[in-house]
Amino acid sequence: MPGGNNTWMAQYLKPNAPFRPYYKTDRGEAYLCDTIEFLPHVRDASVDLILTSPPFALKRKKEYGNEDEDKYCDWFVSFAPHLRRILKENGSFVLDLGGAYKPGFPVRSVYQFELLVRLVKEVGFYLSQEFYHYNPARLPAPAEWVNVRRVRVKDSVNVVWWLSKTQNPKADNRKVLRPYSRSMQTLLKNGYKAKLRPSGHDISDKFSRDNGGAIPPNLLELSNTDSNSRYQQLCREHGIKVHPARFPPQFAEFFITFLTDEDAVVFDPFGGSNTTGLVAERLMRRWFITELSEEYLKGSKLRFLDEGASTAGTEAFSESASRQADLLPLFPAIE
Repeated sequence: MPGGNNTWMAQYLKPNAPFRPYYKTDRGEAYLCDTIEFLPHVRDASVDLILTSPPFALKRKKEYGNEDEDKYCDWFVSFAPHLRRILKENGSFVLDLGGAYKPGFPVRSVYQFELLVRLVKEVGFYLSQEFYHYNPARLPAPAEWVNVRRVRVKDSVNVVWWLSKTQNPKADNRKVLRPYSRSMQTLLKNGYKAKLRPSGHDISDKFSRDNGGAIPPNLLELSNTDSNSRYQQLCREHGIKVHPARFPPQFAEFFITFLTDEDAVVFDPFGGSNTTGLVAERLMRRWFITELSEEYLKGSKLRFLDEGASTAGTEAFSESASRQADLLPLFPAIE
């Protein structure tokens, strides 16, 4: 694409970078390009958070593109040094990966763990913490082993690697507190007598202090049931293909809130339907994404139109349409 980006992104791209945004909002920009070609043009230490769910290493090819398992780690590690380079010193890289079975057998691939080891040992990332993204609404799969032969249970969890450039990345769990359980609310109301538990752990009277909420665990239970979402409705209305692999908005909301402050820069190198950008926009962060599929970018652009813009077509964003993104309500608090 022709160069000459004169937008706010110019401060994050190296001089004469040969890219212009496919569309933009007041706070973000989406690029139609291969992230491997784009990354060398991003300035060093310019991004606060990289948040992405790349194509998984699956034996059954998906229409949105993926590498075979035996090539996946090599492919990812080939550009991972750029991901580390563009992160700020206290920045984070959150990587969501689904699982896969070996072809023809009910045994699992370990590509996610092989990739993790290589990202740490070869690229120089630190593993700040592992998370697990549990989707209770996921359908039973793979059908051969779960539904037909009945020798496995359904696969409902993705691994999520929270990686960082240093050992002390920016993070604040006070920003993602959950409501207290009823039992904890009762304890706070009635008080708690400090004592030694059977395990030998000494529970002090600080346990009964109201800290505004409970610290969330590293298991994120988030259903992905948006078959009637605004995004899908608009895609159908405009005859645009819906991206088949989208993570729920609350997933992006959790990590963007946990790991960044307002006006931080969030980057998704595999933008897809641009859930990352939409959530970042709503949370007052700056964002940019790259995506290879123009069809998916057309659909993602519709995410930023207001309720009255559903029949406006998919022509280039006007300035007034881009400003509508700031009017969208925040996602409800994570339950």
